[in-house]
Amino acid sequence: METRVHPPVAAALRLCLHGLMLGLLALTAVKAFSDGGARPGAVTAVAGVLAAVYAAGAAAGAVRPGTRAGAEWLAVLGGLWAALLVLSPDALWVAFPLYFLQLHLLPTRWGLPAVAVTAGAAIAGFLLHGRAVTPGTFIGPLLGAAVAVATVLGYEALFRESERRRELIEELVATRAELAGAERAAGTLAERERLAREIHDTLAQGLSSIQLLLRAAERVLPEDAPAAAHVHRAREAAQDNLAEARRFVRALTPPDLENGSLTAALERLSVRSTTPALTVRFAVSGTPVELPTPYEVALLRAAQSALANTVRHAGAGRAEITLSFMETSVSLDVVDDGRGFAQDAPAAGATESGGFGLPAMRARARSLGGTLSVESAPGQGTAVALTLPLDRTGREAA
Repeated sequence: METRVHPPVAAALRLCLHGLMLGLLALTAVKAFSDGGARPGAVTAVAGVLAAVYAAGAAAGAVRPGTRAGAEWLAVLGGLWAALLVLSPDALWVAFPLYFLQLHLLPTRWGLPAVAVTAGAAIAGFLLHGRAVTPGTFIGPLLGAAVAVATVLGYEALFRESERRRELIEELVATRAELAGAERAAGTLAERERLAREIHDTLAQGLSSIQLLLRAAERVLPEDAPAAAHVHRAREAAQDNLAEARRFVRALTPPDLENGSLTAALERLSVRSTTPALTVRFAVSGTPVELPTPYEVALLRAAQSALANTVRHAGAGRAEITLSFMETSVSLDVVDDGRGFAQDAPAAGATESGGFGLPAMRARARSLGGTLSVESAPGQGTAVALTLPLDRTGREAA
């Protein structure tokens, strides 16, 4: 059975409905005596029973919209009201609060027929007592039913709209919180990468140069020279500090690189990015060599950014990530079979907020002496390649 859940009706509206029902029942009983009706005692008794049943149902927690208890309570009220309508034509007016109860407690597909039957019964009861037939005899109950239907359905429409807005606001608040958290995390990672790059490019490189110069000085100085011992200790101190600087750089490595190599991080990235709509493959070409941390960070970030563009914008079914180790360089290629784009269009050089991180990737590549190339055309997919220079030992080129 269709179920509709409503918030509690405002106390003032409930009191008005209760007052209307009990007031109309009391009016029916009073008029039975004042008009000199044939059975005023029976009218009063049925009205009293109807009032008691109504009060009991209104106080019962089981009587709620869309429940069997609510439908059964309405059926008892309807039966008692029909009996009262047979005894007194003034019971006609009790139909008005019944309209609201039926529309509130019954599903719409049952509430509307119930209102129509109630209006028809009210008109028939009035005619049964031989009262003069006037346009108001028909218009009154029908107009009351129309007002009740319009009021309740209008309220429900407003309630649904209010619920949609509440859910939208909650979603926006949650999204803002997630965005703020993501921005904080991104800012933290960016600062860690910047510090790692600065330490590597300045302190570590400087200590490495000092160590090489002191090693050269050791070779040219006689072993018994007074300065040889000082040079040796200075070289050892530089070596120890260089190792400490490298430990700092490793400590500032992005989380994806903390527990494994770059190849392992790229493999995890491809697995995480694979969905029913997109298959991501990862491959390694050449013999892997140890890379400086800034290189690993740059290659990982390029893969993440390029793959994010593929997921969000390309509509691709397949993407391939290839990490290639060559004699004088290392390169990362991300190729997809998506819709592509015209490279002279604004999208090709858009910022991250516009859906592409190409300027950021190019800047990162330039900072390490590398290059970034992008090949794409509408309907022909996209290929992004980041290449960084290496010397023959696999270390960063000078």
